[in-house]
Amino acid sequence: MSIKSDKWIRRMASEHGMISPFEARQVRQGVNGKIVSHGTSSYGYDIRCSNEFKIFTNINSAVVDPKNFAPESFVDVTSDVCIIPPNSFALARSVEYFRIPRNVLVICLGKSTYARCGIIVNVTPLEPEWEGHITLEFSNTTPLPAKIYANEGVAQLLFLQSDEECETSYKDRGGKYQGQKGVTLPIT
Repeated sequence: MSIKSDKWIRRMASEHGMISPFEARQVRQGVNGKIVSHGTSSYGYDIRCSNEFKIFTNINSAVVDPKNFAPESFVDVTSDVCIIPPNSFALARSVEYFRIPRNVLVICLGKSTYARCGIIVNVTPLEPEWEGHITLEFSNTTPLPAKIYANEGVAQLLFLQSDEECETSYKDRGGKYQGQKGVTLPIT
């Protein structure tokens, strides 16, 4: 298994539609000045966060239960920024839509710009033949409100290609998050 380079990422995006929309280079300047970078890097791809957020609120004193998640525990926000309350979290989705090849596993790591501010980005691995927008979880570990910027880089994907195809892919087993298009809550 080896990590894939910028040349491979560009080829897979253009010839196989692995990432859409796709930035072939690292974008560091925005319309209004500096931004958190996104696009292709040496051995990865920095994804962007869309402007669709679900901010966790506990106004209903709900218990967070992954087997019986209460959608009313979130406030939906569409904005260029998301303010996450102290010691809370928000969900968002990637701008990019992904089609992962059958012999590839993708690992996602938060960008250091956010990590250095106490904002942790969590995404589970993108499995072989998974397809969809990535649902991103942002945890604000600080005692202060934290800001996330839409349409800017939030996490880096690392593509690992196996020397053989898996026997059963995410698509083969009918994974419950296959083809997700928006911010997707836990499905049981």
